[in-house]
Amino acid sequence: MKSMLRSSNRKISLILIALAIGYLILSYQLPPYPFVPVDSDLMPKALGYLLIILSIVLFFSGNNDAEKETKVDSRSASEMFLLLMVTALVILYISLLEIIGFVITTVFFIFICSLVLGYKNYKVNITVSILFPVVLFYIFNYLLQIRLPSGILPI
Repeated sequence: MKSMLRSSNRKISLILIALAIGYLILSYQLPPYPFVPVDSDLMPKALGYLLIILSIVLFFSGNNDAEKETKVDSRSASEMFLLLMVTALVILYISLLEIIGFVITTVFFIFICSLVLGYKNYKVNITVSILFPVVLFYIFNYLLQIRLPSGILPI
């Protein structure tokens, strides 16, 4: 058993499977709603099963090189800065989502995150950062009838 868990991928996959099982148990406890086309438990269940499938794939992926496992993974300062910036952006996004609303918050999040990650084509960046949240908001609010926070927009 110990030799089976030498790979860090296998250890991580077992932890992820345990988390996914707990997540699925909680998602099966969500109450059903009778008058909605898509019930509230559909996405959590789908994501839980997807996490289990991907964790199994990770478990059997070939990363058994002991030399790679023992090397210390060193990251450069710029990569750590990018990671911290994206983490800060995600926390800010979560904090402002209810207050400002889904559309405005997501537009700024996509645009700024793309710039931080080095994407320089401003026309495409602006187009995607505006169209994606607007289309997603329309799909969720009007087609699926799942309300996303509108925030300061009079929608």
